[in-house]
Amino acid sequence: MKLLNIFKSFKNDESGAVTVDWVVLTAAIVGLGIVVINTISPAIDSTASQIAADLDSAATR
Repeated sequence: MKLLNIFKSFKNDESGAVTVDWVVLTAAIVGLGIVVINTISPAIDSTASQIAADLDSAATR
């Protein structure tokens, strides 16, 4: 009977539920950040290359 009580108390214990929620929320935010960075990265590279080319041409004038 004591083993059954241990299983019942384990089933009713919710002390780790908040931790699981935070882990899932953090993973979702990190995943969203990676998607955003992958989406805008080509535009940033293109803009940086254009700025570098403009600076090189301005230095030779």
